[in-house]
Amino acid sequence: MGFSSLIDTLGSIIIGGLLLLTLIRLNANAIENYFVYGNDRIVQRNLVDAAMILENELRKIGYCANINDTTDASKYVLIADSNKVKFLADLDRNGTFDTVMYYVGPKSEEAGTPNPNDRVLYRQLNSSSAAPVSYGVTQFSLIYFNALDDTMSFPTNPAAVKSMQVSLRIEDEAAYNNNYSSAYWRLLRMSSRNLKKR
Repeated sequence: MGFSSLIDTLGSIIIGGLLLLTLIRLNANAIENYFVYGNDRIVQRNLVDAAMILENELRKIGYCANINDTTDASKYVLIADSNKVKFLADLDRNGTFDTVMYYVGPKSEEAGTPNPNDRVLYRQLNSSSAAPVSYGVTQFSLIYFNALDDTMSFPTNPAAVKSMQVSLRIEDEAAYNNNYSSAYWRLLRMSSRNLKKR
């Protein structure tokens, strides 16, 4: 009887240990899924918010509620750089142009986050201080096209810009197991109606 009890006890310990290891692994998978899918959701929400703001305002380049206050269409885009754009648009529909600029800050601003590549996308309206649009931006790039739909090289003449391509990538600021969640958005051939009036 003693030998069979020992085998039964040893078998119970082995089976119990396997069940415990399975439960620990299931718990680890549940925690990983919680963080990964949670981070994905946050990143995608941030990207959607930033993309909606960008697309809405870039389509208003050259718009003015006062038809008599419109200037020469070649003066609507003031700065056309690879990661910075400055333009005129009457955003509040008060009949006067606002100056709007989008640009990314330096990586050193986000030095406190584990992600070494994330930056802040800023929006500056008129002479007010710049306000953050989105955090965790790892790519904000602009490509400009002239009236013949040819790609313009840098430095770009802002007066010749007819349309542009906007690319935006956002990553979470902290990784889970060194994997950063990311989301990407690209607006191909964005052209304001007012840029076409040339």
